Amino acid sequence: QVPLVESGGGLVQPGWSLRLSCAASGSIFRLFVMEWYRQAPGKQRELVATITSGGSANYADSVKGRFTISRDNAKNTVYLQMTSLKPEDTAVYYCRCRSSWGQGTQVTVSS
Repeated sequence: QVPLVESGGGLVQPGWSLRLSCAASGSIFRLFVMEWYRQAPGKQRELVATITSGGSANYADSVKGRFTISRDNAKNTVYLQMTSLKPEDTAVYYCRCRSSWGQGTQVTVSS
């Protein structure tokens, strides 16, 4: 288990940006694939972005070109930079490392 703590969510208007952070405990963080998921009300949790230990990233089609996942292994932290936010991006965002999940952070996009 890798304890994970997300932060950075909030209420923003369409078109604005937010950066989510996920802090992990443990020196072996750098070895693992890290993922961001989101779950909107009434919908299944979906994979948003993945980053490998080497920094290679993949994205869901719905966020490609707008979201950027990155990691700072020295700080045991993974980030999700979200730009051009849309109302349909409203969800609770979770980070995941192997079998560990964070508690989630709410992102609401509304005018």
